[in-house]
This record gives sequence, structure tokens and C-alpha cells, in this order.
Amino acid sequence: MTQQNLAPISELYVSYESAQKLKVEAGDLISWDLTPRQICDLELLMNGGFNPLKGFMSEADYDGVVENMRLADGSLWPMPITLDVSESFAEGLELGQDIALRDQEGVILATMTVTDRWTPDKAREAEKVFGADDEAHPAVNYLHHSAGNVYLGGPVTGIQQPVHYDFRGRRDTPNELRALFRKLGWRKVVAFQTRNPLHRAHQELTFRAAKEAEANLLIHPVVGMTKPGDVDHFTRVRCYEAVLDKYPGSTTTMSLLNLAMRMAGPREAVWHGLIRKNHGCTHFIVGRDHAGPGKNSAGEDFYGPYDAQDLFRQHQEEMGIEMVDFKHMVFVQERAQYEAIDEIEDRDNVTILNISGTELRRRLREGLEIPEWFSFPEVVSELRHRYPPRSQQGFTVFFTGFSGSGKSTIANALLTKLMEMGGRPVTLLDGDIVRKNLSSELGFSKEHRDLNIRRIGYVASEITKNGGIAICAPIAPYAATRRAVREDVEQYGAFVEVHVATSLEECERRDRKGLYKLAREGKIKEFTGISDPYDVPQDPELRVETENVEVDNCAHQVILKLEQMGLIAG
Repeated sequence: MTQQNLAPISELYVSYESAQKLKVEAGDLISWDLTPRQICDLELLMNGGFNPLKGFMSEADYDGVVENMRLADGSLWPMPITLDVSESFAEGLELGQDIALRDQEGVILATMTVTDRWTPDKAREAEKVFGADDEAHPAVNYLHHSAGNVYLGGPVTGIQQPVHYDFRGRRDTPNELRALFRKLGWRKVVAFQTRNPLHRAHQELTFRAAKEAEANLLIHPVVGMTKPGDVDHFTRVRCYEAVLDKYPGSTTTMSLLNLAMRMAGPREAVWHGLIRKNHGCTHFIVGRDHAGPGKNSAGEDFYGPYDAQDLFRQHQEEMGIEMVDFKHMVFVQERAQYEAIDEIEDRDNVTILNISGTELRRRLREGLEIPEWFSFPEVVSELRHRYPPRSQQGFTVFFTGFSGSGKSTIANALLTKLMEMGGRPVTLLDGDIVRKNLSSELGFSKEHRDLNIRRIGYVASEITKNGGIAICAPIAPYAATRRAVREDVEQYGAFVEVHVATSLEECERRDRKGLYKLAREGKIKEFTGISDPYDVPQDPELRVETENVEVDNCAHQVILKLEQMGLIAG
């Protein structure tokens, strides 16, 4: 008899013949265009990665999972998997109706029977699932600002897998991995979860884990969605491929997991364990601060360093996958080897070396040396290729302030100074220029102003990605929208927010375009500072005062800031 972890697992796909027929029929159904995160969720629902789920959760399953990590039937499951949609889409649906689920190109991947529709209490979901309703948590920020307000639940019928054009030979479904383990005769498999490039400490950790569990090793990196600001998966997979030959080929394999992470710490660790069990693994490595999102609004860690290990340990028997817990690995200089920090008896007499993620990014940014004891030359060269020193990268300078505060004037002066220096193309995305060329059809409602800023952010992120400098000068009154633009840009380079802190009184006194007068007379609705709020930036990279200060001096302050940040060579 085949071991349980190697027997085939049930999928939600119909046969090829049925799929061809269903595809034609589904063409007439109302369809929902899936977001990138929903595509990741749907793929793992269909291929059995999210077994025992048979579709997006019903309201009863959702409530149970949020409250106590249990589906309505009592099975352990820590993460809500729901189809979030807009109110307008949900209103047009009858319960019991079938809808088609399409990818971003419009290809129908599945159909779903809508059995449940409800408006979730998102604050409660944040509190229970992520431990706090704090928007410094990327998943909580997503919940409140990106996810739809209505959830749909119901069983899914899979028609075809989402298409991936990258690393196709490295992507395996749970059944493909189980078949591989059967073929190789691997009875015990320990999975290593990662969303970062592998350095020598990780290699040491995985070697030890496999040895401790007397198991083969599956390196199983997440290539769906990770934390905003993480190294992109193309670079990471090239880094993994560069170090694979440092592992014994007969006992190690690598497969990519198209998971959208939630960075939910302890609950995420349990979720990762269940997903790996579905992929045929018997053991799972849980490290320090597993899937932690970093600091909360108060500047403290969201979760304790070993909370994830504690929660996993509590449930591992029921999950049917064993935890291999790992402490922090550090390099002991005198012995030229990696050791677990809590196993070093003579720690007062040896030199302990370690490079944090922040320190690694600093060294890449400033073009400094990254020692061989820390990482493999092949990995460093991939990372240097992706992250050249800051003075060679693109970046965005984002001015924000009241109408008439002097943003455009300073932005134009900065443009000229940067052009004079040369070296990188510079583009000015001023409010009026953008309104004319990019957003001519938009009005000035909150929704339209937000959309205008998001467009500016999108263009700035593309300029930054391609090594240019974008200077933006919109009013951008809302903190949430500025944060979204920052996230768009920071995937590719630095985002420098400059608050032009001219007082409202001074802007109104200047009133170059006569807009304040019209706003006071009620002829312009929703005018920032008069009839609409302005969220003052809490911690911009730079605040400039313009009253009684020359424009040239203001622009020079920005230049000095850019030099200090290493974005332009001093």
C-alpha cells in the first residue's frame, strides 16, 4: 500500500473532454475577472494544495476559520479563502447561480456556484486572523484598501490551470510532487519555505533539518505574492538555481509554489504546513519569526519570534506533518562554520558574525563587499545585477502639499538641476501636465483624484523600474493613496516623499490661479484645504518650508537629501 503522503490527492478539475464542453458553456455566464491574489488562491484550490477546501469558503466556514481556525465541519484550517468582489458585482447575482472565473487575459479558469454572499466585518477578520487591525500589516492594508467589500462562497469546478510562462519545468502540482516522491522512493520529505534568496545560513539550516529528520529535502519557495518590497521572484528563482548544485542531487529537489502569502505569522505557519502536507511532505521547517511582516504601527514586531513554532507544535499531530524547528544560525569566525546561536557554549570567547536583511540591502545599495562566508558568489552576482548601487538606480521624488504651495515651481527647479548633472533621464509628472495628457477625462471627486494619483504612481514606477528619475508634483491629499504609490514605486527603487509645508493661509494669500476665491464662494466643490481634508504626511523623507525662502534654496534642499540617501553621487 502507498504511504498516505504519496497517494494521489483529490483535485477540483474535470476531465479534459468535460473541460472543453464546459469552457463553451461558461462563455455565456456572468464572469468575474480574478485579481492576482485570487488567481493564486484558485490555482491551489483546484490542484488540491488547499485540500480539504472544495471552493471559496461559505460564510459558516469563514466564521469558523476567523474565530477558531476551524471549518464548519471541525477541520483545522487557519486562513480565510474567500472570493472578494465589488458591491455592484455582488448585487447582480442570485444565490445558486454559476459564474465564470477568468484570469487577467480573460481566459476562463473555472466556474463557481455562488452559494453564499455576505459583507464581512473586516476589522474582526484583521483582529482575529492577523492579530491586530493595524494597517502597517500588509494583509490588513490589503483587506481594507484592495479587497472587495462583499465575499462570495461556493464550490469551484476547475477547467484549466492558470498559465505560467516562467520556470515551467519547476512548477509542480501536489499530485506531480507526490508522483515524483513515489518514483524516487522518498518516504520522508522535509519542506523548506522561503520568500528570500538562499544564503549560506539557509543552506546550513536545510542540511541540518534534513539530517535531523533523516529525510529528503524539498526547497519550496513561494513565487505567488509575498510582502511588498520583497525581491521579485524572477531574481529569487535565479538565485535558487545558482545554489541548487551545492546540494546533493539525489536527496534534494526544488519546486515553485504559486501561493499568495498573507504574512500572518503563527496562523500562516500552520497554513504552510497543511499546504506542504498536501504536496506530499512529511516534515516542515519552521524558523524564527516564520512569515512575520515586520513592525506594527508602534514599531514593535507583530508576532513573538517563536509564536509560529508554538502554534504549529500545538496542532502538528492533527495536521499529520511534523515540525523541524530552527533557531537562528550564525557564523563562528574561529571555527569557520555556521552554528545555531543557542548551541554555542563558548560564545563569549568567539567572534559571531551575522548580516541582517537590512544590512545586506544596505551593502547592495552602496555597492559594498558581501563576504563569502555570508553568501555564495553566484547569489551575490544575481542580486547585484538586480540591485545596482543606489546612485545607478531609478527613483521617484514625490512632492505633496496644498494647491499654490510651490510644488510645481520647486519640481521644475529640481528637474533643471538633475538635467544639469546628467547620467539618467528625468521626467516631470506635474499635476497640470498629467491632467492634460493622462487624466483628461477625470473630474475632481475623491474617487477621480485618487485614480489620478494612482496613474501618476504607475507611470513613476515604470520610469523608476527602467532606471530613470520621476518627479511628481500633485496635491495628493490622502495618506492611503500616497502609501499605495510608495508601494508601487518601492518595488523598483527609492521613493522620496517631499512635503511642501506651506500653510493654507499663505497658499490662499498667493492664490495664483484664483482657485481659493472660487472655493470660498462655493463654486468649486471638494477643494483641498477648504471643503476637503488634507492628510499631512507623518514622516516624509523631507519637509520644505517655502515662506520667505528662495525656490532655488528649496530645490537645493532636495538635492542634498538625494545625496544623503546615496541616490545621486555627492
